[in-house]
Amino acid sequence: MGDQRELFEAPPGAEPSAPLATRMRPKSFDELVGQRRVVEVLRELTRSGHLPSIVLWGPPGSGKTTLAGLLAGETKARLVAISAVTAGVADLRKVVAEARVQRRAGLRTILFIDEIHRFNKAQQDAVLPHVEDGTVTLIGATTENPSFEVIAPLLSRSRVFRLEALERTELKQVVERGLGQVHARINPDALEALLEGSRGDARVALNGLEAASALAGGEEISLEHVERALQQRHLLYDRAGDQHYDIVSALIKSVRGSDPDAAVYWLARMLEAGEDPLFVARRLVISAAEDIGLADPQALLVAIAAQQAAHFIGMPEAVLPLTEAALYLALAPKSNSALTSYGAARELIEQTGNEAVPMHLRNAPTGLMKSMGYGKGYKYAHDFEGGIADQVHLPEKLAGRKVYKPGTRDKKSG
Repeated sequence: MGDQRELFEAPPGAEPSAPLATRMRPKSFDELVGQRRVVEVLRELTRSGHLPSIVLWGPPGSGKTTLAGLLAGETKARLVAISAVTAGVADLRKVVAEARVQRRAGLRTILFIDEIHRFNKAQQDAVLPHVEDGTVTLIGATTENPSFEVIAPLLSRSRVFRLEALERTELKQVVERGLGQVHARINPDALEALLEGSRGDARVALNGLEAASALAGGEEISLEHVERALQQRHLLYDRAGDQHYDIVSALIKSVRGSDPDAAVYWLARMLEAGEDPLFVARRLVISAAEDIGLADPQALLVAIAAQQAAHFIGMPEAVLPLTEAALYLALAPKSNSALTSYGAARELIEQTGNEAVPMHLRNAPTGLMKSMGYGKGYKYAHDFEGGIADQVHLPEKLAGRKVYKPGTRDKKSG
């Protein structure tokens, strides 16, 4: 059978050999670090005695599995956990059959499906009737947007809770508790590297701490121990400080300067240090419109496709479409006519205020409006040679004013 577990925690005899992150799982909501907003709602639900089916959506190490165990404990329910990676419909049927037996004995079953987005439609359909009739209460965990990955009937019968990666102060609190568990000390540089390298993931932080502690052999944990434990070199990069803004500035200016080598270098500096790939993607989309624009309109499509691909596949593979986009933008011809033209239009509006829409351009959906002259004299461009009609489209007082500032490399349509 697939990965099915009736016990949330490792059996008592196995606990000493279980990973630190498993040994330190909170036993109550009070012990849980982070997710305060979600926890408040979940506590109210358990107090009410009615726990609906739930989808927990959040990044790795944000507490999805832990919350499932706490909810089972608070509601005195039997928790059966399966992984959508290894389980199939036959596994689901066995769980449901067991749940029916337990239900007759007065014990409710919570079915925890880890990575529920890995289940295909048929597998999710197989869960649906048993959620509907109350045989099981579903708790699904996913790192992907459930709007796209969970079938609508199942989603409509569940409450979705969005979890966030742990904040730095929260992750530090988790690590400090872990230091007490492994009876270790850590120097400030090593602690900084562990927090940065864990990227808001409590599981990575605790298991990295345990490995670093073992490498230290009873001595103070150093930066080298942490780097070896995480198998990555610590990069100086503060996502809330100057490094964040300096490096993204360097990325965009390298793209603008048509330097593909520098563009990929700064892209890698950001991603390897733990930057959100979707933040990087947004900056590339902006650059495609601001710096390439009409010189190569395809650039915006490439940037948007990279953003969608990064969202769809996640890290670490997201580096590939993002690198492709960065290279394309850096190598593309450049034009900032979109930026300068919008700036000129905004300046004109600030100078002249709210000028009236010319009567011939106004919409005339009713007879009354037509009788008042709305739309009168409008020339339908497609009826004229070249698809251009000789008429004014700006407000009357602004006729002849220029807003579009053509770039020397702008591609003209037609």
